[in-house]
Amino acid sequence: MTMKNTENQSSSERKQPIRIGGACGFWGDSNASTGQLLRAGGLDYIVYDYLAEITLSIMARARQKSPDLGYATDFVEQVLGLNLKTIAASKTKILSNAGGVNPESCAAKIRELIAAQKLDLKVAVVTGDDLLAEASAFKEAGVSEMFSGEAFPKVEKVASINAYLGAQPVVAALEAGADIVITGRCADSALTLAACAHAFGWDWTDYDRLSAGSLVGHLLECGTQVTGGNFTDWRDVPDVKKIGYPIATVYEDGSCDLSKPEGSGGLVSVGTVAEQLVYEIGNPQAYLLPDVTCDFSHVTIEGKTSESVHVSGAKGRAAPDSLKVSATWADGFRIGLMVPYVGFDAGEKARVFADLALGRAETVMKKLGAPGYQEVSVEIVGAGSQIGEAPVSRGTYEEVVLKIAARHVDQRAAGLLLRELTGLGLSVAPGMTTFNGGRPKPSPVVRLFSFLVEQSAVSPKVSLEGEAVAFEQIVAAEAAASVDAAEVPGVPAADEALAEVPLIKLAYARSGDKGDKANIGVIARKAEWLPWIAAALSEEAVAKSFAHFNPGKVARFYLPGCHALNFLIDDVLGGGGIASLRLDPQAKAYSQILLRHSVSVPHSIAQEVM
Repeated sequence: MTMKNTENQSSSERKQPIRIGGACGFWGDSNASTGQLLRAGGLDYIVYDYLAEITLSIMARARQKSPDLGYATDFVEQVLGLNLKTIAASKTKILSNAGGVNPESCAAKIRELIAAQKLDLKVAVVTGDDLLAEASAFKEAGVSEMFSGEAFPKVEKVASINAYLGAQPVVAALEAGADIVITGRCADSALTLAACAHAFGWDWTDYDRLSAGSLVGHLLECGTQVTGGNFTDWRDVPDVKKIGYPIATVYEDGSCDLSKPEGSGGLVSVGTVAEQLVYEIGNPQAYLLPDVTCDFSHVTIEGKTSESVHVSGAKGRAAPDSLKVSATWADGFRIGLMVPYVGFDAGEKARVFADLALGRAETVMKKLGAPGYQEVSVEIVGAGSQIGEAPVSRGTYEEVVLKIAARHVDQRAAGLLLRELTGLGLSVAPGMTTFNGGRPKPSPVVRLFSFLVEQSAVSPKVSLEGEAVAFEQIVAAEAAASVDAAEVPGVPAADEALAEVPLIKLAYARSGDKGDKANIGVIARKAEWLPWIAAALSEEAVAKSFAHFNPGKVARFYLPGCHALNFLIDDVLGGGGIASLRLDPQAKAYSQILLRHSVSVPHSIAQEVM
């Protein structure tokens, strides 16, 4: 898969751009997206990202109940079932990781639909990511968690083990003639990169283009989050009810134009795209993927029309020689409940109620000779639990919601807390209300365990219509060189007085999670404001803003291309995902917390933004 350098190609030799639609950002996204994108017309590919670490554990439990399950059933029944004829007529290629832990079964169901509708579509399957059968070998080898150093869990508790595959096997499936490609776990951006590499014939050592294609995938992988969803300036996003799913027009050099279907709602702007660029990338100079080490630090985002932006400037280096593997395992049970309180001193009343219930439950367990709760979380929304401020003064009228949760190795002990919470309903201070259709039940705690394996130890396999496709993975043969980080510009000399303004007046921000780490990207609304923002948002200042969540190390990274900062905060989510008892286990609101941070700026800037 080698091509000539495009700098030496004449304009007649250069390949036409391709159009890729991003139809799904998570398992549960709107099934209407596919129809919307197909009606837009002119799409060469539509990509779907269904998988998260916890999604795989849910699918693994489904497969345990039935060997035919373990994939995103709604992708087959709703997405493809309602759109296959249009897909066939438009010749749009479909690339999806909806196969979960059972891609072969997913493909078989799709073939049944194709046959029933008498269509001529070929389905390919990529496997090899599922390493569950090697759990005992990993345990015996002493594999440890790559972030915490914890030992490999007991084999019988492991629900799923999946390596993140890259784009190469998907390209092999497309070259074999596939119309629909179904994978298990692959890197979120790999499906889009595969479309680009196949269409343009990129070489697997053409790292800048591989990085650029991966960036396009990163922008598409969260669906409408790049077209106005979760945008800081949410009031500026029109007609969210009809929000448009993203479309990338990708050029041979890997740059792209981001847009949405004509007439749809939502917003495509420098701000919306910049927020998605910084979303969950950690170090922007070393965003590690199976096919390439990406450097997004100098990426630029420029307005092209009122409804499109141009993205360019990604750089790349050799891929790491290891693949990330995510295992999920069962670590006991948890119970949680939300209890509203209204009235004077409502926050104090809620805290006393939680302490009483926990105390009674612990007393019962002690009498039974059972261990206490392994973890407890009490947060009072409306009384400063998320921003770390002290409770309001006595005598204040409040409306708050108590969130109380606990984890225990025994399901019955977890449920005991709910019994004590209910039993105290008539015995505590006034103002407690309820809004529950039924009592919650203890649910399994699924914990994430991440580690690395050599790329050469994982063997992706490709099949088309049940027949094996010859495929040989190209494994990274060189180490990715490090890149010196750019220096954040210092605050310029100012001969005017300074004033305090909230960060939200100066910047956009978006946050998310990586396991137990929080990622917060901050983009200056104007490039010249970044030095003032950077001066206020040191690593120490950000750590202080989240001190109530007991953060670990805070690292700050600079993206001069879009005048942004990216913060990675370790050990701040209580375990992260479904393992966490926190109100916000995925750091979705962390950007909102940081946006209230005060920034000192010259009086002229303060007047401009306030």
